[in-house]
Amino acid sequence: MVNIDEAIIARLESHGEKFEILVDPDLAADFKNPERDDVIIEDVLAVEDIFKDAKKGDTSPDDAMIKVFDNTDVLEVAKEIINKGHIQLTAQQKRDMQEEKRLMVINKIVRESINPQTGLPHPVKRIENAMEETKVKIDPFKSVDEQVQTVLKAIKIKIPIRFEHVKVAVRLPGSVAGNAFSIISKFGKILNEEWQQDGSWIAVVEIPGGVQEDFNLKMNEISGGDAETKVI
Repeated sequence: MVNIDEAIIARLESHGEKFEILVDPDLAADFKNPERDDVIIEDVLAVEDIFKDAKKGDTSPDDAMIKVFDNTDVLEVAKEIINKGHIQLTAQQKRDMQEEKRLMVINKIVRESINPQTGLPHPVKRIENAMEETKVKIDPFKSVDEQVQTVLKAIKIKIPIRFEHVKVAVRLPGSVAGNAFSIISKFGKILNEEWQQDGSWIAVVEIPGGVQEDFNLKMNEISGGDAETKVI
């Protein structure tokens, strides 16, 4: 639990009522981040109270909480305030969160998209330049998936790009096939597989178009150069 002197206010106004809580600024931002599910509300709060005016120490009456939240449980109400209300982040905190989310969005686009003119993924720098040219904004509190679609719509006017999955046939020596399952699952999903009479293992794997080269390199790495891969 954060020291109360270092806490900031998270506020929600609704139905003519105002609710405030004192929170750790970093943990509150993490709690609100849809990509984070490891932060618990008890750690976010400086004190387990819901205030009408936190600076004066005036707590919110139960009837106001019932009116807006249909609940008087402090932890449940606090979750609603953080998720639906406004957190007084510092300028630096907001910049840091935006940059972290920007990199996550770019990485997903690079991983899952291709240039339809070449069939190859776009380099990171090309995606970054297209985002800068179109002045697309990143919201630190929106999910990566939601913002990927926003960014794609914006940068399509600058570069040819589309999301695509490809099917790759892969053959591995039987001696390494057992270890390959967990590795392949990090790239995509195995659609079908079978063992050959010579002891080798073959499979058809569906992967994002942008990771073809990385997939091929990894298959050769785990097989000591004996892997065979082919887009089908």
